[in-house]
Amino acid sequence: MKTTAMLTLAMLLLTFGAAAQENTERQTVLMKTELGDITLEMWPDIAPKTVENFTGLAMGTKEWTDPKSGEKKSEPFYDGLTFHRVIDDFMIQGGCPKGDGTSGPGYTFEDECFEQGEELKGALSDETKALQVFQQVLTPYFQASARPDPELITIVEACQEQQSGRPMMIHDVEWYKEKTGHTDPVYAQGKLKAQVAYATICMANAGPNTNGSQFFIVTKKAGCDWLDGKHTVFGKVTKGMDIVHAIEKKGNGVKIESVRVVE
Repeated sequence: MKTTAMLTLAMLLLTFGAAAQENTERQTVLMKTELGDITLEMWPDIAPKTVENFTGLAMGTKEWTDPKSGEKKSEPFYDGLTFHRVIDDFMIQGGCPKGDGTSGPGYTFEDECFEQGEELKGALSDETKALQVFQQVLTPYFQASARPDPELITIVEACQEQQSGRPMMIHDVEWYKEKTGHTDPVYAQGKLKAQVAYATICMANAGPNTNGSQFFIVTKKAGCDWLDGKHTVFGKVTKGMDIVHAIEKKGNGVKIESVRVVE
C-alpha cells in the first residue's frame, strides 16, 4: 500500500508542477573541461542548500554513493564526468556518474525556486495552496510512514485520478497537520527567486524536489522562461561562455576534468 501511495505521490509532484542559516558569500568555482575553463559565481544568498550541495560534491567534502558499486565516497564527485546531454540553443547538462542522465549522488533534496510566503492556515481555497500542503505535509509523511492513513491514500489517489489538487480542498490545513502529526508551519509560495536566464547554472531534476548532482548551463540567449520555478538557479557563468558554446557545438561527451572552489 505504501509503495502504491509513494508512486502516486511522485506522479502528482510531476503533475502539479527554513533550514539553518548558511554562508551567503558568493564563492567562485572553476570548472575545467577538455575544451577550456568555465568560471562560475555561486549564489548562496538565493539557493544556499543547492550551493552547499554542489560545492560539497565538487570538493569531496559531501558524502555520496557510487551508483555503480554502491560504495559510499567522500572524494570529488564531478572529476571525469561528461556533459552527457547537450542541446543546441538551449543548454549543456552534466553531473551524471553513469553518463546517461539516469543517476546521481544517492540522495535528493528540495528545490529553492521561490521565496517563503505567508503561513497557510484554514481552508485550502485554491489548488496552489493545496500543492503547498501536498509538498510540505503529505510528501514527507508518506516518505516516513510504513502504514499511511487510508483516508489520506484515498485523497491522494483521487488527486491522481482527476489530475488536480481539488480533492485535497475538502479539508483545511489544520486537518492535514493533525492527520499526519505535522507540527511545523506550512507556508505559501512566495515570489520567484531567480529566472532560468542565459549563462545561469541550474539544477536538473525529474520533477519537484528531486535535485541531486545533475546541473545545466543555459545557452539560449533569450533564457528559458518556461522553466522558471521548475529548476533551482544557483549561480552564473562569469567567464568562459565561449567554452560553454564550444561544448554546445561539439555535442554530448565533453569531459569535465575538475570542479573546484577557488575563492
